[in-house]
Amino acid sequence: MLSEYQQFFTGRPTIAIAHDLLGKMVRYQGPDGVTAGYIVECEAYLGENDSASHAFNGRRTNYSESLYGQPGNIYLYQIRGHYCFDIVVQNAEEPQGILLRGMEPAVGKELMEHHRGMSGYAVANGPAKLVQALGIHSRELDGQPMEGNRLTVDLDQYKIPREIITSARVGVNLAGKDGKKPRRFYVAGNPFVSGMHKREMDLENYGWRD
Repeated sequence: MLSEYQQFFTGRPTIAIAHDLLGKMVRYQGPDGVTAGYIVECEAYLGENDSASHAFNGRRTNYSESLYGQPGNIYLYQIRGHYCFDIVVQNAEEPQGILLRGMEPAVGKELMEHHRGMSGYAVANGPAKLVQALGIHSRELDGQPMEGNRLTVDLDQYKIPREIITSARVGVNLAGKDGKKPRRFYVAGNPFVSGMHKREMDLENYGWRD
């Protein structure tokens, strides 16, 4: 029996869940304090039939096993020396996930800047930057449920995007059959979106509704 929290991450298309994650707050209780921010960018990965997914064609390894877990579980993986944070969605054994790509700092901003060694929009405008800003430096939480965890998405703390933009995902194999599919979603104008041009930034409302 899934909890009410887990039910948010299943029962509807992964793309719909990704849309609804924008504006929700991701939070981490680290050894040096709490960091949290609003999700402003994410990507949907649709499992065994998605050429960009770690589970494409039923691929299943010890490394990606967490992707086959319960909805709302953590999938922390490492790529080129950097950690990335996926949320497992859909029912167990349906290896679909949503990658968090950008976050607007809300709690512990100075701590995030310390973790990253920098300030400004680049502190969390990318998947590895987001994880580093939160203060996560290992795969220790991989496979664990977010509900009640040190790393979680607070579904009750959120902002509402004024507009959501859809595009192709970043850094995937464009030659793959799904490489150019529109499965990246972000808050229009938010300066913490990766690759956001200054001329496109909404520096008054950051892309949120009043």
